[in-house]
Amino acid sequence: MGFNLPALLAPLRALTNPPLLLPHLTIPHFRDLPLPIFPHAQGGIRAVILDKDNCISTPHTLHTHPSCTANLSRLRAAFPGSSLVIVSNSAGSSSDPTGAEAEALEKATGVRVLRHREKKPACGAEVVQTLVREGVVEGAHQVVVVGDRLLTDVVMANSVGAYAVWVREGVVPERGVWTWAENRVYNGLTARGWAARTPGVEGKGEKA
Repeated sequence: MGFNLPALLAPLRALTNPPLLLPHLTIPHFRDLPLPIFPHAQGGIRAVILDKDNCISTPHTLHTHPSCTANLSRLRAAFPGSSLVIVSNSAGSSSDPTGAEAEALEKATGVRVLRHREKKPACGAEVVQTLVREGVVEGAHQVVVVGDRLLTDVVMANSVGAYAVWVREGVVPERGVWTWAENRVYNGLTARGWAARTPGVEGKGEKA
């Protein structure tokens, strides 16, 4: 995937804004994603952004994992066209300069892959601006980001004022150092009463 400085700097940003690292909803697996999503959201949810690796696909593959197929079909029906997109740090990113992976993933999943210059979490504003420009949403408060990483997916969502859903276990449960660190951070912050800021509400977020 290459070097990702914004993701490495996310913990430093969280020192002054702990809710940046916290999701609005935590689920074990993509199949557990509820529909409707955040039914009481201000302005309604009009777009969903999906991560690829270990969210809907086995890492480094370009097809939907069988355990995710049914819920992805339901999501496509609820959010047709460009209201459901994939934003990946592999397919459609600078790691995919020809766009070949993005095209293959679109064909395999039936979901549009948004091309973006910077990697998550830094591409959040660019992605939301695309959705606003195309008339999909009025702002980030109508967007949900679903992914398996606090440092990329959740930070991206909170940085732009979108909703974040953390897929905690993913398609393939990971036991690496980053997974260990993210779980430690999540457990520590929630134990201290921190919660994610509600999109559309002023302020950085408060202790629950």
